Amino acid sequence: MAPPKRKSGGGRTTPKGTRPGEQRFANPEENERGVHSSTRYTPPVTSEMRAPKPWIPVLMLALLGIGMVIIIVRNLGLVEGNWPLFIGLACFLGGLYTATKWR
Repeated sequence: MAPPKRKSGGGRTTPKGTRPGEQRFANPEENERGVHSSTRYTPPVTSEMRAPKPWIPVLMLALLGIGMVIIIVRNLGLVEGNWPLFIGLACFLGGLYTATKWR
């Protein structure tokens, strides 16, 4: 036996008398896409925030390269101990972090 159908509980989703393709806005504060204008203040974006810094990709590539070289030298056995590995990983992770700041 099938479960009984539930009533959706709503009314019309579009105003009565509209046709496909017509644009009617129920609220005069809505724009052409049907989005309400916000009363929340949004500060303007400064040009410093928009423009990428020229040294960021240089620092990123340098940290990634230095980190890889240190890890490779450590794994080839030319340097003993674990500190070079930690330093190489720190440089590599610093390069990845710097990559997230590049726009």
